[in-house]
Amino acid sequence: MLFYSNQSKSIRGANVVYKRKSHKSTNLLYTMTTFSLLVLHMWMCLRRLKEEGKEGVEFGQYLYEIYNHDLELRVSKAGVNLLLTKWMKDLEKILYGNIVAYDNALLPEAGKNDLSDVLRRNVICDDAGSEPSDAAKCVVQAMARYVRREVSCLSVTGRNPRYNVYAYVLADKEAMFSGNFVFTSLENPPPNLTRP
Repeated sequence: MLFYSNQSKSIRGANVVYKRKSHKSTNLLYTMTTFSLLVLHMWMCLRRLKEEGKEGVEFGQYLYEIYNHDLELRVSKAGVNLLLTKWMKDLEKILYGNIVAYDNALLPEAGKNDLSDVLRRNVICDDAGSEPSDAAKCVVQAMARYVRREVSCLSVTGRNPRYNVYAYVLADKEAMFSGNFVFTSLENPPPNLTRP
């Protein structure tokens, strides 16, 4: 396999894309919430890549293989070595289940609270049977706004010299395949992009 072959470029690009969504959680103790956020961002990337047709689906497969390898290392580091295969199968079922749930929550016929309900169940891990507290509702609503924004304008980040802030533009194919984009930080809101 040559360095500049399509497959080599795709594998390198998939590594960069994976680092974009997992860099914040690599030093954290691996928890189900970390996994849930990783799955959420994985879904957003795969959803966007699917729009690029066959080439995007192939790239998504490389991304999935990198994700799977990283997940296996994290689970192994957490001390789960005896039943690693079983754990990996269970986590794969969770990934696919979440992908279906997120896709269904964004369908045009989905209810307005479907995404919030799915996020509450899959990321926030609140007891789905009970009424959430006001604080939990605020967190879930903020997460739903974040997901809708990131899905609708999966963005390439470039420096805007005029405003000296990050400007967000729709991610094009090359940006997606090279990993030339970032997700908005979950910790700090994006700067207000108003004219001076």
